[in-house]
Amino acid sequence: MAAGAGALAPFPGPPPASLHEFPYPPQNRPRVARGSPTGGVPPAIDLVLGAAAGCLACVLTNPLEVVKTRLQLQGELQPPGTYPRPYRGVLRAVGAVCRADGLRGLQKGLAAGLLYQGLMNGVRFYCYSHAEDAGWTGYPGGTVAAGAVAGAVGAFVGSPAYLVKTHLQAQTLAAVAVGHQHNHEGISGAFESIYKQHGVAGLWRGVTGAVPRVAVGSAAQLATFTSAKDWVCERQWFAEGSWAAVLAGGMVSGVAVAVTMTPFDVVSTRLYNQPVDADGTGKLYRGFLDCILQISSKEGLLGLYKGIGAVYLRLGPHTVLSLFFWDELRKMVQHQQPPGP
Repeated sequence: MAAGAGALAPFPGPPPASLHEFPYPPQNRPRVARGSPTGGVPPAIDLVLGAAAGCLACVLTNPLEVVKTRLQLQGELQPPGTYPRPYRGVLRAVGAVCRADGLRGLQKGLAAGLLYQGLMNGVRFYCYSHAEDAGWTGYPGGTVAAGAVAGAVGAFVGSPAYLVKTHLQAQTLAAVAVGHQHNHEGISGAFESIYKQHGVAGLWRGVTGAVPRVAVGSAAQLATFTSAKDWVCERQWFAEGSWAAVLAGGMVSGVAVAVTMTPFDVVSTRLYNQPVDADGTGKLYRGFLDCILQISSKEGLLGLYKGIGAVYLRLGPHTVLSLFFWDELRKMVQHQQPPGP
């Protein structure tokens, strides 16, 4: 397997009989006519399947999202060592969440997270499928560019759900609370409260941090996943084409993705969770660049990497689970379709 054969394509080249195409195919694939479903599934169906796959993966990885949100808000705009730390590392943070909120606390914001994954991944897979059908992914760098653009569009569409998810996951008992506490009653109450106070625009507050976060994360993942998976297979740690090799490749690739994406993730969390004035203006940050500058100057550069452990531990499993569920759902749909002429 050539290291550069494709991007985020777990099985470059012709797939085994038991596996169907994944959403990020090899770059040397022949071009297809516009509107011709490349994997036997139209883009509109891919929207539904991508949404469902992201939601299934979200159920299993949401606890790490809760932990990541708490770690990223801890010590907001305070110099290191000058604030209490109820959350110390991923494992201790899991324990702290359970003690404060019970086991159910690890699934805080799950409904909003599912809505976000459904919207973001559905739109992302739909846009990518269209780019794939148009043959744009066949050009050098086309896969990375298409993935980044598709991710950015998906992030914009799903931004209100991510806003609410962040608010709900930050909420906890006062003794271990970090960041601003919005005190929403639930997902519907959160949407209603934000809309009543700030209108439609208020639902997209913080989107300037979400779009670059997903775009950079998608580009970094697409650029490193296949090479990392091939590196694992070359060392014969796992059978080529196996799910273990894909997971291992995802975890290796996750190092580069976590280092690249975590600063954007921290900024996104801060912009979403900050308190706002009556007109919707942030009380802590004026925008994306101001957030980066304030974190760097007051918390140090390492402040931009808060929660990187949780980001990394979530990346590999979430990627592989999304691809696995997407593939299985696609096979189910393809088996229901009538045979071609």
